[in-house]
Amino acid sequence: MLLTFDGTVLVPVADPEDGERTAAALAPHLSPSSRVIVVNVIEKAEGAPDKASVEQREEYARTVFERARGPLEERVGAVETAILFGTDVVETIFEAATERDVDAVVFEPRGGSRFVELLTGDVARRLVTEASVPVVALPRTDD
Repeated sequence: MLLTFDGTVLVPVADPEDGERTAAALAPHLSPSSRVIVVNVIEKAEGAPDKASVEQREEYARTVFERARGPLEERVGAVETAILFGTDVVETIFEAATERDVDAVVFEPRGGSRFVELLTGDVARRLVTEASVPVVALPRTDD
């Protein structure tokens, strides 16, 4: 069975490798009428100092978007990008999905040990279990 996204999908990506890998995994499932919104969430610390300046994190997000655009641009009608700010990554993703009236949130789970998942709050698990819109986890394409 081939899954195809003809509408609008929101694609959260964390870093340049994640962006490129996720876009490559998603590209075969897109059509010329697809609209892809690639987002990077800049997590804001509640009352604590941020890990990097906003300018540094925005520049990093632009690098993420550049890598994600490559596999997508030949396959879809539109590729948009957005930098999102929030104290909770998952809540921020679903707020953006609702605001942009997307058909689904699509992501490729990143690898990591259970310890890393515990430290990061396991965003992938929360995306699936706290979904307010349809969520599709693409199969991992480990290189």
